[in-house]
Amino acid sequence: MTEPESVTRLRARIGAVAYGGDYNPEQWPREVWQEDVRLMREAGVSMVTVGIFGWALVEPRPGEFDFGWFDEVLDLLAGGGIAASVATMTASPPPWLGRLHPETLPQRADGTVLWPGGRQAFCPSSPVFREHAARLVEKLANRYAEHPALALWHIGNEYGCHVRQCYCDTSAAAFRTWLRERYGDIAELNRAWSTNFWSQRYDDFAEVLPPRTAPTFANPTQQLDFHRFSSDALLELLRMEKEIVRRVTPEVPLTTNHVPLAKTLDLHRWSSEVDVASYDSYPDPHDPRAHVLAGLSYDVFRSLRGGQPWLLMEQAPSAVNWRPRNGAKQPGQMRLWSWQAVAHGADAVLFFQWRQSAGGAEKFHSAMVPHGGPETRTFREVAELGRELAAVGELAGSRSDNDVALVLDWDSWWALELDARPSRLSQVDALLAHYGPLFDANIGCDVVHPDRDLSSYRLVLVPNLYLLRDKTAANLADFVRSGGNLLVSFFSGIVDEDDRVHLGGYPAPLRSVLGLRIPEFWPLAEDDDVAVEVFGRRARGAVWSEQIEPEGATVAGTFESGPLAGGPALTRHAHGEGTAWYLGTRLDAEAMREVLDRVAAEAGVRPVLADLPAGVQATRRGDFLFLLNHNPFPVRTGVDAEDLLGGRADSLPAHGVAAVRV
Repeated sequence: MTEPESVTRLRARIGAVAYGGDYNPEQWPREVWQEDVRLMREAGVSMVTVGIFGWALVEPRPGEFDFGWFDEVLDLLAGGGIAASVATMTASPPPWLGRLHPETLPQRADGTVLWPGGRQAFCPSSPVFREHAARLVEKLANRYAEHPALALWHIGNEYGCHVRQCYCDTSAAAFRTWLRERYGDIAELNRAWSTNFWSQRYDDFAEVLPPRTAPTFANPTQQLDFHRFSSDALLELLRMEKEIVRRVTPEVPLTTNHVPLAKTLDLHRWSSEVDVASYDSYPDPHDPRAHVLAGLSYDVFRSLRGGQPWLLMEQAPSAVNWRPRNGAKQPGQMRLWSWQAVAHGADAVLFFQWRQSAGGAEKFHSAMVPHGGPETRTFREVAELGRELAAVGELAGSRSDNDVALVLDWDSWWALELDARPSRLSQVDALLAHYGPLFDANIGCDVVHPDRDLSSYRLVLVPNLYLLRDKTAANLADFVRSGGNLLVSFFSGIVDEDDRVHLGGYPAPLRSVLGLRIPEFWPLAEDDDVAVEVFGRRARGAVWSEQIEPEGATVAGTFESGPLAGGPALTRHAHGEGTAWYLGTRLDAEAMREVLDRVAAEAGVRPVLADLPAGVQATRRGDFLFLLNHNPFPVRTGVDAEDLLGGRADSLPAHGVAAVRV
């Protein structure tokens, strides 16, 4: 996917990796604003996002607009040489909208109304909400089109973070319209939804509702389609605002930020609607493997637009406020995790937020300027990071080049995690089970839709791709036939796009490429596991097992305990010029690393850097090699090279980082 010229111009304007955070001056008296700009310059801030939650202040009453304070803020930023990512302010409507138009408020599946008092209290399908939001965006776009601070439009904010799906009557009507467009007539809907089961046959679209709270399992395809509809309903809001700002300011790029990796929105569809992808990252300091999930998430967002650099729009300088236990980041950890994002393709490092709130729900969420002010560890680390990022601006715009792809399809994710399945499975857990060993081996990885052209990759991993379209199966088979290497894990290729089972033996669309047939699943108890022999060594399998009957595939691993003892657990099959592997259980981490090391080596995949100490990540972006020590102790890397951030790269302190020009 080609990077828009507007994004290239934005990078040139910033001159380096953009640095800053959410700026909410409306929380503070005017006399603080001058100090804010002074401290921003001291910290090396080059861009801030401003106005995200400004709607209630710029439109205190319906149709009465007061932009005076916002004019002053943007003028101060421009005077300080700080670019503004101007938010469209539609992320949280003012209380008067819910009072005057209660029909705009969202509802849960059980009919509970979600009232004003938090944020995002709107039904995405409400024409009244859309009318008011569009009017506000029109005012903003026209007022600030020529303002020197404007560098980027920030559409909405974290779509679907709190209201992922709305079940109200307005949404029900919009859902029926969406279904008519998808299926054409009610007979086709009945076929796709298998409504002959449980006497669910519909005679008219008017009878169809969202999957509201029901006596027992709701129709699974109804649930799946409602996931699709809900993602599209929110996408319509972005498109509505995009049309306005694009018409008024066609030369200004636009983005929207997304919450930590979630199944809410089909980001493959969303990514084509923005000029640059943006992500909010909040790894848990109490999780010793949090950086692995962060790496996976960053690779998802880098891959959404074909490797184009993305923006880290939010992260915490230290602790957040919304977990049961909110750990502070250790000294150096914020720097380490910021550079990790850059190493994975980020062209911006921004925080939530600039100045820590004195009141409100997020007052204990850390900020660049903490409650204690600039004479704090946090601000000192923030300012030092700003200086480092400015010093190596030439890495902005560079890209990664990887030989491995991990498959992710939101349709399959939605379907996999519905109820009434053989076992409860997590798509993120499945992704991590495959991604983690690559990460530990320092093998770079893209995360792609399975329908895209895979020919540039040597190895493609398919973890629990439960929903599989025929064209997707053909794409995977063509990849192997043409010489690619494929590894597919259990419970893949089970249903079509309507959540109807592919008949003829699991996994029917992939049987020929995998060279096997699966007559029966044997899911494991929650705390149970089985013994597995893989490549001559003993391992453990958890979560799942299944009966595998080879049809040309050779056995590379077997179940050694349980009802399937002696049967295949891992197979290998030559297909055309390539090779397809199949794994019928969730191996322990050590065994999974061994399997992926073997498969990757056979595919000709090599690590970025081998023989590093455990916990040290090596990743390459363009002409830059990054070494990141995720250990709480110092290490020797053996890399005898100059560290562009200062010193040498052969020794890293706890949570240390080195950047080396290759």
